[in-house]
Amino acid sequence: MGKNVRRGVLLALAVVFLGSGAMVARSALDYQAGEAAYAEAETLAELPELPELPEKAVEEPAAPEEPAAPETPAPAAPEPVYVDPYADALRNMDFTALREVNREVLGWLLIPNTRVSYPLLQHGDNDYYLERTWKGQRSAVGAIFMECRSSGDLSDFHTVIYGHNMNNGSMFGTLKNYKSQSYWAAHPGIYVTTDSGSRCYEIFAAYEADTEGLTYQIGFDSQGEKQAFLDDCLSRSVIDTGVVPTTADSILTLSTCTGRGHATRWVVQGVLKSSLPPAVEATAPAEVPDAPAPERQTPEAVTPSGEEPPEVPEASPDAG
Repeated sequence: MGKNVRRGVLLALAVVFLGSGAMVARSALDYQAGEAAYAEAETLAELPELPELPEKAVEEPAAPEEPAAPETPAPAAPEPVYVDPYADALRNMDFTALREVNREVLGWLLIPNTRVSYPLLQHGDNDYYLERTWKGQRSAVGAIFMECRSSGDLSDFHTVIYGHNMNNGSMFGTLKNYKSQSYWAAHPGIYVTTDSGSRCYEIFAAYEADTEGLTYQIGFDSQGEKQAFLDDCLSRSVIDTGVVPTTADSILTLSTCTGRGHATRWVVQGVLKSSLPPAVEATAPAEVPDAPAPERQTPEAVTPSGEEPPEVPEASPDAG
């Protein structure tokens, strides 16, 4: 091999090495910027310290009254009421500060005791947040966002949410752990909090799906179509949860890439288990004065000051 050939090979290898190094450096910067952006989001949303909450909380029923006479049977005690501690804490979240940065924030999505805890967004184009953080800044980390054809108020029978499968486990990088039955048992619920309160979705299926299959169907014309969708989800699941949704339920699908050339997606699906409306703070009663109030003055009269939605473009589910 001549000197010129060797020199050319070495030069080509150097270019490849420098190019690879630049890509690694850029990826590291994206991760760093992404971590900072989402840490800021948690601060602005005042995310509660969920890991300190118990897994379950039961409200003890009031003790039954003593019977009037020995022959009178005591009334049956009411069933204990299950209170979801995560939903109860999350429903107090305020998204005003987040929307001052980005008005497309719908709320917050969280799986307790995992890395999945991010603001939820929606744009008219599914590709928009593939390379933008929740703040709209360009980044390979992207954002967690709802399918553009889904109703932002989660009122559809089936709602789809996308996120990247990041190598460092951020975004939806931990969803692949739901291949394990034990992981599902430890993390069985998905929480979505919006202005209308906090919803808990009980996970019932996890599997690898084609992008063109029933998994990504949004509109349903009949109960039969809904049942076919549910049957398909349950038959594909690699975990057995014992949870069986019905056509009267609401279904949530979390979707991410499998890392196999984007040919398939890994999905985790939940069924709406419970929801809590936003907490309302009680107003303290006004104090009663000790002496009669002085004669009230008559206040001056105050004079009061006196189409169809745009079509949403369809996009293929490509949030890998």
